[in-house]
Amino acid sequence: MALPEAFIRELVARNDIESVASSYVSMKRRGRNLVGLCPFHGEKTPSFNLYPETESFYCFGCGAGGDVITFIKRIENLDYIDAVKFLASRAGMQLPEEQVDDKTSRLRMRILEANREAARFFHSQLSKPEGRIALDYYRRRGYTDATIRHFGLGYAPNAWDELGKHLRSKGFRDEELQAAFLTRRGRNGGSYDIFRNRAMIPIIDIRGAVIGFGGRVLDDSKPKYINTESTLAFSKSNTLFALNFAKSTGRELTLCEGYMDVIALHQAGFPNAVAALGTAFPEEQVRLISRYADKVNLIFDADEAGQKATRRALDALKPTGIEVKVITVPDGKDPDEFIRKNGPERFRLLLERASNAMEYRLMRLGDRYPLNTADGRVNYLREAAKVLAQSSAVEQDIYAGRLSQELSVSKDAILQQIRQAAGRREKQQKRQELSRAVKQDMTILRRVNPEAETFPRAASAEETLLGVMILHPDLIPKVAAVLSADQFVTSLNRDLYAYLLQRQSQGLLIELPFFAADFDEASMAYITRMVQAAKDRAFTWEDAEKYIAIIREGQVLRGMKQPESLQNDQIEDILRVMRDRKNKKDI
Repeated sequence: MALPEAFIRELVARNDIESVASSYVSMKRRGRNLVGLCPFHGEKTPSFNLYPETESFYCFGCGAGGDVITFIKRIENLDYIDAVKFLASRAGMQLPEEQVDDKTSRLRMRILEANREAARFFHSQLSKPEGRIALDYYRRRGYTDATIRHFGLGYAPNAWDELGKHLRSKGFRDEELQAAFLTRRGRNGGSYDIFRNRAMIPIIDIRGAVIGFGGRVLDDSKPKYINTESTLAFSKSNTLFALNFAKSTGRELTLCEGYMDVIALHQAGFPNAVAALGTAFPEEQVRLISRYADKVNLIFDADEAGQKATRRALDALKPTGIEVKVITVPDGKDPDEFIRKNGPERFRLLLERASNAMEYRLMRLGDRYPLNTADGRVNYLREAAKVLAQSSAVEQDIYAGRLSQELSVSKDAILQQIRQAAGRREKQQKRQELSRAVKQDMTILRRVNPEAETFPRAASAEETLLGVMILHPDLIPKVAAVLSADQFVTSLNRDLYAYLLQRQSQGLLIELPFFAADFDEASMAYITRMVQAAKDRAFTWEDAEKYIAIIREGQVLRGMKQPESLQNDQIEDILRVMRDRKNKKDI
């Protein structure tokens, strides 16, 4: 990415990482650094660390790390150049466009333009005779003209290439339409429309851009829905349908299962309704919800799939501290059907009577055990204690009192069982937390620098030496005089070392924000970790010489992996190194 160094330097100066990250994460100062709950994964104990001195961040819980540009890339789901544009706009800077030659960014922009034109095309079909079938469908669902316009609803014609022909006439190329998931290449080399004879629902992001579509059949054929697959503009993990409308209604969201429920709720006077476009609730979606809501009402279908989705949502949202309520629709109806039959006021009563997360969990437990028998009550209370062990002391006291009255069991006995369950849970959590941390660390190593697992001693020396060199670039020429890149054992560290030498020889700054254009997010996290590990280390040239010796030793030992290709002098070197290792301790 050929952006001028002076521009990046000014961009970082105007967007210090503390002020940028503080708009997304609530942090407290701890010495020279700041800590807070990580915005990239759910957690209760803060593991997100911000380092103002090096303009970087690192999470010890999930391994995310990097500079301010990497932070914006991750949290806003942007590529490098769009993250730079985002920060430039924040700082009132003009991006030097003539310096930028980014095919990915340009293709993403063309996808958004194609989506916008496709949405107009689909909506215009409703006024044509062939679009009457979709208009009648919307009418049967009770949608008004205002609602149809508000959501930009439309119709994909029952034709092979109508959309494709229209978009090509507007100057779009086939590869752009295929990248947007609007057309697909046929076996004969031509292309055809992906969405045909379907009611079309545009998916719009919080900036007002059409990023994808949901297409619903107008009969009972399968598949019921075709949704835009992942593109440069769309990822369902980072999207909530109708959040572009709901975000301005306050800090409360009603989370539904599908498009049609959301549309029906908006029309009925509940404009805070959104849909999650899936039931997995990945961290990105939870992060998006927590950014716009302090309270969430869950309203999923009453079938088993809907109840599983409710439990997943409760588990995913719990670490955020968001107040969660669960709405139960009578007779297993979905919100759309309930409102059409009973009206908005009856639905408002359901909202007011919604169960909180604890009530919902205890209610579902009660469905599993016969409470009219002694064994049923014992088993129910054992499981209820496990659920209550995850709650606050106040909640435990309140619900222990309720259960005592309902089941004729002493409150003290219930509280004692809760305390025992809490103790077991705490021990298990600590073991799991340690196991996750170790596993996470090893996962990062394997993913980013897999050779570090095979050569841990040499890799550790490489990391320490590189971290110190980034912090103290004046060491680079001295190290370069005695250590070549090909002597590094691990590929990533070898590439990073060569990169540092190149930047230093060109007189360029050795700072993390300048690396983001050339290293991906996982590599930036790895580099940030090695810099922070080296930051507080007292380091002399004698230390550097020891680490250089370990790296050279690792290069020799690496030859043991291919013994059949070794020459006699190389074998002698390996034996010498092995003898030396017996006579000295690791650093």
